[in-house]
Amino acid sequence: MKPILLCGLLLTLVACSGAGADDGGDNGIPPAPPAKEYRNPVCRISLPDPTVIRAGDYFYLYATEDTRNTPIYRSADLVYWKYIGTAFTDQTRPTFEPNAGIWAPDINYIDGKYVLYYSMSVWGGVTTCGIGVATASSPEGPFTDWGPIIRSNDALGVTNSIDPFYIEDGDKKYLFWGSFHGIYGIELADDGLEVRFGAQKTKVAGNAYEGTYIHKRNGYYYLFASIGSCCEGVNSTYTTVVGRSQSLFGPYLNKYGDQMLNNKHEILIQGNDRFKGPGHNAEIITDSQKADWMLYHAVDVNNPQGRVLMLDRISWRDDWPLVTNSMPSTQAIAPVF
Repeated sequence: MKPILLCGLLLTLVACSGAGADDGGDNGIPPAPPAKEYRNPVCRISLPDPTVIRAGDYFYLYATEDTRNTPIYRSADLVYWKYIGTAFTDQTRPTFEPNAGIWAPDINYIDGKYVLYYSMSVWGGVTTCGIGVATASSPEGPFTDWGPIIRSNDALGVTNSIDPFYIEDGDKKYLFWGSFHGIYGIELADDGLEVRFGAQKTKVAGNAYEGTYIHKRNGYYYLFASIGSCCEGVNSTYTTVVGRSQSLFGPYLNKYGDQMLNNKHEILIQGNDRFKGPGHNAEIITDSQKADWMLYHAVDVNNPQGRVLMLDRISWRDDWPLVTNSMPSTQAIAPVF
């Protein structure tokens, strides 16, 4: 029997702005429904480097394997998360990098199947690590591993080849990847399971970054990434940053026109007294009220074991993303689905 774990805290009902005690009375206006609040972290279990996909009525989240074999969580609202199993087992887990961990997965739905890109590495193994791919007919798995598609020691020559991110643009498929040795992109084959024969890599950001995610909105491509140290507990300096471009392959710029190739960017979210090292964000999810939301990880000073799952709203100003106060929230109005 699979263990059942529910993440998230009880939702608190609060009055909506402008909803008075007389609403729904003689004026015939029904009372506004109470807004629901949530508290961070939305999951106290360590779920570093999250990636999320919507399938039917649920969101499915995968993370670096602090839970062995890549944990899978399910939620209907991005707040309550239920553990439903792992993408792999001891028998089916990737083996192309001996004694390595499965890090920083990226989940996608490609041509009728769920495709999970993942990193495989040991700490400090920057010259032997790589990115593999696995597929399943259901977001809950089981996933079948197809082995590596990029290695640090292959012909592409990208040191520390981890942190994959898949994106489609036009009728082509691409993979972006890299960690503190440049961020690169390359075209994939039609099935997304290997690099297209003859494709050449393109560098899009400098050596300050890892944890790439690219989001398309209003004619811009936004490259989200993380800088600093991810894994030093309350001393972690991880910070989520962003640049934008009018082309998928850049140049990605900050507000002053400086390039991410030169390690220039805008800060999106940084640590505060409660949460340290906020970074490696998942895909942006839009709720039924057209609000955008971002999952990411951070270290909770109140319980600093591991990197817990966080949720915050992304607002937009002058076509730039922002998080309130540029810091993690402790309590906020929840998404609506």
